[in-house]
Amino acid sequence: MEPLITIVGATGTGKSKIARDRSGDSLQWRDYQRCVGLDEEPWRIGTFRKESLRLIKEIHSRGKLPILVGGTHYYTQAVLFNDTLVGEGVVEEDQGVEKEQKGIPSDSEMWSILDAPADVMQQKLREVDPAMADRWHPNDARKIRRSLEIYLQTGRPASEIYAEQKRQKQAVAESKHELEAVNGHGTEGAGQLRFPTVLFWVHSEKEKLNSRLDKRVDAMIEQGLLAEARKMWDYIQEKQSQGITVDKTRGVWISIGFKELEPYLNALREGTASEKELEALKQSCIESVKTSTRQYSGKQVRWIRNKLWNALAEADMTHRLYVLDSSDVDDWTRRVTEPSERVVHAFLSNEPFPDPKSLSELARVTLSEKEQQSPSPADDVAKCITCEVCRKTMTSQKQWDIHINGHAHKRALKAAAKRAQREEFLRSRSAPKEDADGSTKDETT
Repeated sequence: MEPLITIVGATGTGKSKIARDRSGDSLQWRDYQRCVGLDEEPWRIGTFRKESLRLIKEIHSRGKLPILVGGTHYYTQAVLFNDTLVGEGVVEEDQGVEKEQKGIPSDSEMWSILDAPADVMQQKLREVDPAMADRWHPNDARKIRRSLEIYLQTGRPASEIYAEQKRQKQAVAESKHELEAVNGHGTEGAGQLRFPTVLFWVHSEKEKLNSRLDKRVDAMIEQGLLAEARKMWDYIQEKQSQGITVDKTRGVWISIGFKELEPYLNALREGTASEKELEALKQSCIESVKTSTRQYSGKQVRWIRNKLWNALAEADMTHRLYVLDSSDVDDWTRRVTEPSERVVHAFLSNEPFPDPKSLSELARVTLSEKEQQSPSPADDVAKCITCEVCRKTMTSQKQWDIHINGHAHKRALKAAAKRAQREEFLRSRSAPKEDADGSTKDETT
Protein backbone atom coordinates (compact mmCIF):
# COMPACT_ATOMS: atom_id res chain seq x y z
CA MET A 1 0.00 0.00 0.00
CA GLU A 2 1.26 3.51 -0.85
CA PRO A 3 -0.85 5.68 1.49
CA LEU A 4 -1.22 9.43 1.27
CA ILE A 5 -2.54 11.92 3.79
CA THR A 6 -3.97 15.12 2.33
CA ILE A 7 -4.74 18.26 4.31
CA VAL A 8 -6.97 20.95 2.82
CA GLY A 9 -8.69 24.00 4.20
CA ALA A 10 -8.94 27.76 3.99
CA THR A 11 -5.98 29.98 4.70
CA GLY A 12 -5.39 30.56 8.40
CA THR A 13 -7.16 27.42 9.62
CA GLY A 14 -3.97 25.61 10.65
CA LYS A 15 -3.18 23.25 7.75
CA SER A 16 0.58 23.48 8.20
CA LYS A 17 0.29 23.09 11.97
CA ILE A 18 -1.56 19.79 11.73
CA ALA A 19 0.90 18.57 9.10
CA ARG A 20 3.73 19.21 11.55
CA ASP A 21 1.92 17.54 14.45
CA ARG A 22 3.41 14.16 15.21
CA SER A 23 1.11 11.15 15.10
CA GLY A 24 3.36 8.61 16.80
CA ASP A 25 6.48 7.63 14.87
CA SER A 26 4.60 7.12 11.64
CA LEU A 27 4.57 10.77 10.62
CA GLN A 28 8.00 12.19 9.94
CA TRP A 29 7.72 15.82 8.87
CA ARG A 30 9.92 17.08 6.08
CA ASP A 31 8.96 20.32 4.41
CA TYR A 32 9.25 20.32 0.62
CA GLN A 33 8.88 23.86 -0.62
CA ARG A 34 10.10 25.70 -3.66
CA CYS A 35 9.87 29.45 -4.03
CA VAL A 36 9.53 30.77 -7.56
CA GLY A 37 11.61 33.88 -8.21
CA LEU A 38 10.27 37.04 -9.82
CA ASP A 39 12.23 36.26 -13.00
CA GLU A 40 10.90 32.71 -13.23
CA GLU A 41 7.79 31.43 -14.97
CA PRO A 42 5.09 30.56 -12.44
CA TRP A 43 4.53 26.83 -12.03
CA ARG A 44 1.80 25.50 -14.24
CA ILE A 45 -0.56 22.94 -12.81
CA GLY A 46 1.04 20.19 -14.91
CA THR A 47 4.49 21.02 -13.57
CA PHE A 48 3.20 21.08 -10.01
CA ARG A 49 1.48 17.73 -10.43
CA LYS A 50 4.55 16.09 -11.98
CA GLU A 51 6.93 17.36 -9.29
CA SER A 52 4.51 16.44 -6.49
CA LEU A 53 4.11 12.89 -7.78
CA ARG A 54 7.89 12.57 -8.02
CA LEU A 55 8.29 13.62 -4.39
CA ILE A 56 5.49 11.33 -3.22
CA LYS A 57 7.18 8.39 -4.95
CA GLU A 58 10.53 9.30 -3.39
CA ILE A 59 9.00 9.52 0.11
CA HIS A 60 7.26 6.17 -0.34
CA SER A 61 10.55 4.62 -1.44
CA ARG A 62 12.03 5.53 1.95
CA GLY A 63 9.16 3.84 3.74
CA LYS A 64 7.74 7.16 4.94
CA LEU A 65 4.24 8.60 4.79
CA PRO A 66 3.84 11.66 2.50
CA ILE A 67 1.52 14.48 3.54
CA LEU A 68 0.09 16.71 0.82
CA VAL A 69 -0.89 20.12 2.23
CA GLY A 70 -2.90 22.25 -0.14
CA GLY A 71 -4.36 25.72 -0.09
CA THR A 72 -4.63 26.08 -3.86
CA HIS A 73 -7.05 23.20 -4.14
CA TYR A 74 -7.13 23.34 -7.93
CA TYR A 75 -3.51 22.13 -7.87
CA THR A 76 -4.04 19.70 -4.99
CA GLN A 77 -6.91 18.00 -6.79
CA ALA A 78 -4.72 17.42 -9.87
CA VAL A 79 -2.37 15.40 -7.67
CA LEU A 80 -5.09 13.50 -5.82
CA PHE A 81 -7.02 12.19 -8.80
CA ASN A 82 -6.05 10.40 -11.96
CA ASP A 83 -6.25 12.70 -14.96
CA THR A 84 -9.82 13.58 -15.75
CA LEU A 85 -10.96 16.55 -17.78
CA VAL A 86 -8.50 18.17 -20.15
CA GLY A 87 -10.28 21.40 -19.35
CA GLU A 88 -8.76 21.32 -15.89
CA GLY A 89 -5.49 22.22 -17.55
CA VAL A 90 -3.36 19.16 -16.75
CA VAL A 91 -2.91 17.25 -19.99
CA GLU A 92 -2.48 20.18 -22.31
CA GLU A 93 -0.24 22.13 -19.94
CA ASP A 94 2.11 19.16 -19.81
CA GLN A 95 2.15 19.21 -23.60
CA GLY A 96 2.88 22.93 -23.45
CA VAL A 97 5.91 22.33 -21.22
CA GLU A 98 7.19 19.68 -23.64
CA LYS A 99 6.74 22.10 -26.55
CA GLU A 100 8.78 24.75 -24.77
CA GLN A 101 11.56 22.28 -23.97
CA LYS A 102 11.74 21.22 -27.62
CA GLY A 103 11.78 24.79 -28.89
CA ILE A 104 8.36 24.50 -30.54
CA PRO A 105 6.47 27.82 -30.67
CA SER A 106 3.97 28.30 -27.89
CA ASP A 107 0.23 28.24 -28.49
CA SER A 108 0.13 32.03 -28.24
CA GLU A 109 2.70 32.29 -31.03
CA MET A 110 0.86 29.77 -33.18
CA TRP A 111 -2.59 31.17 -32.50
CA SER A 112 -2.58 34.90 -31.83
CA ILE A 113 -6.28 34.70 -30.99
CA LEU A 114 -5.26 33.40 -27.55
CA ASP A 115 -3.76 36.80 -26.76
CA ALA A 116 -6.85 38.70 -27.94
CA PRO A 117 -9.32 40.43 -25.59
CA ALA A 118 -11.89 38.22 -23.88
CA ASP A 119 -14.78 39.29 -26.13
CA VAL A 120 -12.79 38.47 -29.28
CA MET A 121 -11.80 35.06 -27.92
CA GLN A 122 -15.36 34.33 -26.87
CA GLN A 123 -16.67 35.19 -30.34
CA LYS A 124 -14.17 32.75 -31.87
CA LEU A 125 -15.08 30.13 -29.28
CA ARG A 126 -18.74 30.60 -30.16
CA GLU A 127 -17.92 29.69 -33.75
CA VAL A 128 -16.12 26.43 -32.90
CA ASP A 129 -17.73 25.38 -29.61
CA PRO A 130 -20.93 27.33 -28.81
CA ALA A 131 -21.74 25.08 -25.85
CA MET A 132 -18.51 26.11 -24.08
CA ALA A 133 -18.92 29.76 -25.08
CA ASP A 134 -22.27 29.78 -23.30
CA ARG A 135 -20.69 28.47 -20.11
CA TRP A 136 -18.32 31.32 -19.38
CA HIS A 137 -18.89 34.84 -18.18
CA PRO A 138 -17.83 37.38 -20.85
CA ASN A 139 -15.15 38.72 -18.49
CA ASP A 140 -13.68 35.32 -17.58
CA ALA A 141 -10.79 35.49 -20.05
CA ARG A 142 -8.88 32.60 -18.47
CA LYS A 143 -11.65 30.04 -18.90
CA ILE A 144 -12.59 31.30 -22.37
CA ARG A 145 -8.95 31.08 -23.44
CA ARG A 146 -8.63 27.59 -21.96
CA SER A 147 -11.66 26.26 -23.87
CA LEU A 148 -10.43 27.79 -27.10
CA GLU A 149 -6.95 26.42 -26.44
CA ILE A 150 -8.33 22.89 -26.06
CA TYR A 151 -10.02 23.13 -29.44
CA LEU A 152 -6.86 24.42 -31.12
CA GLN A 153 -4.70 21.75 -29.52
CA THR A 154 -6.96 18.75 -30.07
CA GLY A 155 -9.10 19.75 -33.03
CA ARG A 156 -12.16 18.80 -30.99
CA PRO A 157 -14.61 20.99 -29.05
CA ALA A 158 -13.94 20.90 -25.32
CA SER A 159 -17.66 20.27 -24.72
CA GLU A 160 -17.41 17.07 -26.77
CA ILE A 161 -14.34 15.92 -24.81
CA TYR A 162 -16.09 16.71 -21.51
CA ALA A 163 -19.11 14.61 -22.49
CA GLU A 164 -16.92 11.69 -23.55
CA GLN A 165 -14.85 11.76 -20.37
CA LYS A 166 -17.97 12.04 -18.23
CA ARG A 167 -19.27 8.86 -19.83
CA GLN A 168 -15.93 7.20 -19.13
CA LYS A 169 -16.04 8.24 -15.47
CA GLN A 170 -19.57 6.90 -15.12
CA ALA A 171 -18.47 3.59 -16.59
CA VAL A 172 -15.57 3.44 -14.13
CA ALA A 173 -17.90 4.19 -11.21
CA GLU A 174 -20.27 1.40 -12.24
CA SER A 175 -17.46 -1.16 -12.20
CA LYS A 176 -15.69 0.28 -9.16
CA HIS A 177 -16.82 -2.27 -6.59
CA GLU A 178 -15.87 -5.22 -8.78
CA LEU A 179 -12.42 -3.74 -9.35
CA GLU A 180 -11.97 -3.06 -5.64
CA ALA A 181 -12.49 -6.76 -5.00
CA VAL A 182 -9.57 -7.44 -7.33
CA ASN A 183 -6.98 -4.83 -6.34
CA GLY A 184 -8.16 -4.08 -2.80
CA HIS A 185 -8.09 -0.29 -2.89
CA GLY A 186 -10.08 1.19 -5.73
CA THR A 187 -9.54 1.71 -9.42
CA GLU A 188 -6.92 3.17 -11.67
CA GLY A 189 -9.45 4.88 -13.93
CA ALA A 190 -9.91 8.55 -14.66
CA GLY A 191 -11.38 10.46 -11.74
CA GLN A 192 -10.27 7.90 -9.15
CA LEU A 193 -7.83 8.62 -6.32
CA ARG A 194 -4.22 7.87 -7.29
CA PHE A 195 -3.34 6.53 -3.85
CA PRO A 196 -5.14 5.07 -0.85
CA THR A 197 -5.92 8.43 0.70
CA VAL A 198 -7.44 10.00 3.78
CA LEU A 199 -8.27 13.71 3.62
CA PHE A 200 -8.46 16.15 6.50
CA TRP A 201 -10.43 19.34 5.99
CA VAL A 202 -9.21 21.80 8.63
CA HIS A 203 -12.25 24.02 9.08
CA SER A 204 -13.22 26.92 11.36
CA GLU A 205 -16.34 28.85 12.15
CA LYS A 206 -16.46 31.83 9.78
CA GLU A 207 -16.54 34.70 12.29
CA LYS A 208 -13.70 33.27 14.36
CA LEU A 209 -11.62 32.62 11.26
CA ASN A 210 -12.16 36.13 9.88
CA SER A 211 -10.99 37.65 13.15
CA ARG A 212 -7.94 35.40 13.07
CA LEU A 213 -7.19 36.36 9.46
CA ASP A 214 -7.29 40.09 10.26
CA LYS A 215 -4.80 39.58 13.08
CA ARG A 216 -2.66 37.48 10.77
CA VAL A 217 -2.45 40.33 8.23
CA ASP A 218 -1.46 42.75 11.00
CA ALA A 219 1.31 40.35 12.00
CA MET A 220 2.48 40.06 8.38
CA ILE A 221 2.70 43.85 8.13
CA GLU A 222 4.82 43.93 11.29
CA GLN A 223 7.03 41.15 9.89
CA GLY A 224 7.82 42.99 6.67
CA LEU A 225 5.01 42.54 4.14
CA LEU A 226 5.35 46.18 3.05
CA ALA A 227 9.08 45.77 2.51
CA GLU A 228 8.48 42.64 0.43
CA ALA A 229 5.88 44.46 -1.66
CA ARG A 230 8.35 47.32 -2.12
CA LYS A 231 10.95 44.88 -3.53
CA MET A 232 8.39 43.65 -6.05
CA TRP A 233 7.44 47.23 -6.91
CA ASP A 234 11.12 48.15 -7.42
CA TYR A 235 11.51 45.13 -9.69
CA ILE A 236 8.68 46.40 -11.91
CA GLN A 237 10.21 49.88 -12.08
CA GLU A 238 13.58 48.44 -13.06
CA LYS A 239 12.03 46.33 -15.83
CA GLN A 240 10.03 49.30 -17.11
CA SER A 241 13.22 51.37 -17.30
CA GLN A 242 14.60 48.62 -19.55
CA GLY A 243 11.52 48.76 -21.76
CA ILE A 244 10.19 45.46 -20.42
CA THR A 245 6.55 45.15 -19.39
CA VAL A 246 5.85 42.82 -16.48
CA ASP A 247 2.64 40.80 -16.83
CA LYS A 248 0.93 41.45 -13.52
CA THR A 249 -2.05 39.21 -14.34
CA ARG A 250 -0.28 35.93 -13.55
CA GLY A 251 1.95 34.18 -11.08
CA VAL A 252 3.21 35.88 -7.95
CA TRP A 253 1.82 39.24 -9.09
CA ILE A 254 -1.77 38.20 -8.42
CA SER A 255 -1.02 36.87 -4.94
CA ILE A 256 -2.67 38.72 -2.08
CA GLY A 257 -0.57 41.57 -0.77
CA PHE A 258 1.23 43.24 -3.65
CA LYS A 259 -1.68 44.42 -5.76
CA GLU A 260 -3.53 45.74 -2.70
CA LEU A 261 -0.48 47.69 -1.47
CA GLU A 262 0.55 48.98 -4.91
CA PRO A 263 -1.53 52.23 -4.72
CA TYR A 264 0.35 53.19 -1.54
CA LEU A 265 3.72 52.44 -3.15
CA ASN A 266 2.77 54.50 -6.20
CA ALA A 267 1.79 57.41 -3.98
CA LEU A 268 5.13 57.20 -2.17
CA ARG A 269 6.94 57.49 -5.49
CA GLU A 270 4.87 60.42 -6.70
CA GLY A 271 5.65 62.34 -3.50
CA THR A 272 2.68 64.68 -3.82
CA ALA A 273 0.59 63.38 -0.92
CA SER A 274 0.92 64.71 2.60
CA GLU A 275 2.08 62.51 5.45
CA LYS A 276 -1.49 62.32 6.75
CA GLU A 277 -2.81 61.35 3.32
CA LEU A 278 -0.13 58.69 2.92
CA GLU A 279 -0.94 57.16 6.28
CA ALA A 280 -4.66 57.07 5.44
CA LEU A 281 -3.89 55.43 2.09
CA LYS A 282 -1.59 52.93 3.78
CA GLN A 283 -4.30 51.90 6.24
CA SER A 284 -6.82 51.66 3.40
CA CYS A 285 -4.49 49.37 1.45
CA ILE A 286 -3.90 47.19 4.51
CA GLU A 287 -7.65 46.91 4.93
CA SER A 288 -7.84 45.82 1.28
CA VAL A 289 -5.34 43.05 2.07
CA LYS A 290 -7.60 41.89 4.89
CA THR A 291 -10.69 41.99 2.67
CA SER A 292 -8.97 40.03 -0.11
CA THR A 293 -7.72 37.47 2.42
CA ARG A 294 -11.22 36.92 3.80
CA GLN A 295 -12.63 36.62 0.28
CA TYR A 296 -9.94 34.13 -0.70
CA SER A 297 -10.70 32.10 2.39
CA GLY A 298 -14.35 31.91 1.36
CA LYS A 299 -13.37 30.88 -2.14
CA GLN A 300 -11.22 28.04 -0.78
CA VAL A 301 -14.10 26.76 1.33
CA ARG A 302 -16.48 26.87 -1.64
CA TRP A 303 -14.00 24.85 -3.69
CA ILE A 304 -13.89 22.13 -1.02
CA ARG A 305 -17.67 22.12 -0.57
CA ASN A 306 -18.32 21.87 -4.29
CA LYS A 307 -15.41 20.82 -6.53
CA LEU A 308 -13.55 18.54 -4.14
CA TRP A 309 -16.68 17.06 -2.61
CA ASN A 310 -18.15 16.32 -6.06
CA ALA A 311 -14.90 14.70 -7.21
CA LEU A 312 -14.87 12.52 -4.09
CA ALA A 313 -18.54 11.68 -4.59
CA GLU A 314 -17.86 10.55 -8.17
CA ALA A 315 -15.06 8.33 -6.85
CA ASP A 316 -17.36 7.09 -4.03
CA MET A 317 -14.83 8.38 -1.49
CA THR A 318 -16.64 11.08 0.52
CA HIS A 319 -16.32 8.80 3.57
CA ARG A 320 -12.56 9.49 3.47
CA LEU A 321 -13.03 13.24 4.08
CA TYR A 322 -12.72 14.21 7.76
CA VAL A 323 -13.58 17.68 9.06
CA LEU A 324 -11.31 18.90 11.88
CA ASP A 325 -12.65 21.82 13.91
CA SER A 326 -9.88 24.40 14.38
CA SER A 327 -12.19 27.21 15.52
CA ASP A 328 -10.63 27.28 19.00
CA VAL A 329 -6.84 27.17 18.67
CA ASP A 330 -6.51 27.00 22.47
CA ASP A 331 -8.24 23.61 22.35
CA TRP A 332 -6.16 22.31 19.45
CA THR A 333 -5.12 18.99 20.97
CA ARG A 334 -8.66 17.83 21.75
CA ARG A 335 -10.30 19.22 18.61
CA VAL A 336 -7.61 18.52 15.99
CA THR A 337 -4.61 16.45 17.10
CA GLU A 338 -6.40 13.61 18.89
CA PRO A 339 -9.17 13.07 16.29
CA SER A 340 -6.67 13.11 13.43
CA GLU A 341 -4.45 10.60 15.26
CA ARG A 342 -7.38 8.18 15.61
CA VAL A 343 -8.15 8.40 11.91
CA VAL A 344 -4.51 8.00 10.84
CA HIS A 345 -4.06 5.01 13.13
CA ALA A 346 -7.11 3.29 11.62
CA PHE A 347 -5.92 4.19 8.13
CA LEU A 348 -2.42 2.74 8.54
CA SER A 349 -3.53 -0.27 10.59
CA ASN A 350 -6.30 -1.24 8.17
CA GLU A 351 -8.84 -0.99 10.97
CA PRO A 352 -12.42 0.33 10.76
CA PHE A 353 -12.51 4.09 10.28
CA PRO A 354 -14.35 6.39 12.69
CA ASP A 355 -17.58 7.92 11.41
CA PRO A 356 -16.52 11.28 9.86
CA LYS A 357 -19.52 13.01 11.48
CA SER A 358 -18.49 11.78 14.93
CA LEU A 359 -15.37 13.94 15.24
CA SER A 360 -17.14 17.17 16.24
CA GLU A 361 -20.39 19.10 16.03
CA LEU A 362 -18.93 21.21 13.21
CA ALA A 363 -18.06 18.01 11.34
CA ARG A 364 -21.57 16.63 11.84
CA VAL A 365 -23.28 19.80 10.61
CA THR A 366 -20.92 20.39 7.68
CA LEU A 367 -21.00 16.83 6.35
CA SER A 368 -24.73 16.37 6.97
CA GLU A 369 -25.45 19.46 4.88
CA LYS A 370 -23.44 18.05 1.98
CA GLU A 371 -25.05 14.62 2.23
CA GLN A 372 -28.56 16.10 2.22
CA GLN A 373 -27.94 18.16 -0.87
CA SER A 374 -29.26 16.38 -3.95
CA PRO A 375 -27.23 17.62 -6.90
CA SER A 376 -29.34 18.89 -9.76
CA PRO A 377 -28.29 18.09 -13.32
CA ALA A 378 -28.60 21.78 -14.09
CA ASP A 379 -26.01 22.58 -11.41
CA ASP A 380 -23.43 20.34 -13.08
CA VAL A 381 -23.37 22.35 -16.31
CA ALA A 382 -22.20 25.94 -16.27
CA LYS A 383 -24.13 28.24 -18.56
CA CYS A 384 -24.13 32.02 -18.67
CA ILE A 385 -27.51 33.72 -18.47
CA THR A 386 -27.76 37.52 -18.72
CA CYS A 387 -30.48 39.51 -16.99
CA GLU A 388 -31.25 42.36 -19.38
CA VAL A 389 -33.07 44.27 -16.63
CA CYS A 390 -30.22 44.25 -14.12
CA ARG A 391 -27.41 44.07 -16.70
CA LYS A 392 -25.84 41.18 -14.79
CA THR A 393 -24.57 37.82 -16.06
CA MET A 394 -24.97 34.62 -14.05
CA THR A 395 -22.79 31.58 -14.73
CA SER A 396 -25.21 28.80 -13.77
CA GLN A 397 -28.90 27.97 -13.54
CA LYS A 398 -28.57 27.96 -9.76
CA GLN A 399 -27.21 31.52 -9.73
CA TRP A 400 -29.97 32.57 -12.12
CA ASP A 401 -32.70 31.10 -9.90
CA ILE A 402 -31.25 32.91 -6.89
CA HIS A 403 -31.03 36.16 -8.85
CA ILE A 404 -34.58 36.25 -10.22
CA ASN A 405 -35.98 35.50 -6.76
CA GLY A 406 -33.83 38.13 -5.06
CA HIS A 407 -34.99 41.52 -3.79
CA ALA A 408 -32.58 43.44 -6.03
CA HIS A 409 -34.02 41.87 -9.20
CA LYS A 410 -37.60 42.47 -8.06
CA ARG A 411 -36.82 46.12 -7.30
CA ALA A 412 -35.23 46.46 -10.74
CA LEU A 413 -38.35 44.96 -12.35
CA LYS A 414 -40.58 47.47 -10.55
CA ALA A 415 -38.30 50.35 -11.54
CA ALA A 416 -38.26 49.18 -15.15
CA ALA A 417 -42.08 48.92 -15.17
CA LYS A 418 -42.38 52.48 -13.80
CA ARG A 419 -39.98 53.77 -16.46
CA ALA A 420 -41.96 52.02 -19.15
CA GLN A 421 -45.22 53.55 -17.86
CA ARG A 422 -43.66 57.00 -17.70
CA GLU A 423 -42.25 56.72 -21.22
CA GLU A 424 -45.63 55.50 -22.51
CA PHE A 425 -47.36 58.44 -20.82
CA LEU A 426 -44.92 60.93 -22.34
CA ARG A 427 -45.37 59.36 -25.77
CA SER A 428 -49.15 59.60 -25.47
CA ARG A 429 -48.88 63.24 -24.38
CA SER A 430 -46.64 64.17 -27.28
CA ALA A 431 -48.52 62.18 -29.95
CA PRO A 432 -50.67 64.33 -32.37
CA LYS A 433 -54.42 64.12 -31.65
CA GLU A 434 -57.19 64.27 -34.21
CA ASP A 435 -59.90 67.00 -33.91
CA ALA A 436 -63.53 66.52 -34.75
CA ASP A 437 -62.98 68.03 -38.22
CA GLY A 438 -60.29 65.42 -38.93
CA SER A 439 -57.32 67.78 -38.47
CA THR A 440 -54.55 66.98 -36.03
CA LYS A 441 -52.71 69.04 -33.47
CA ASP A 442 -49.79 68.46 -31.16
CA GLU A 443 -51.06 68.41 -27.58
CA THR A 444 -47.83 69.81 -26.29
CA THR A 445 -48.15 73.06 -28.33
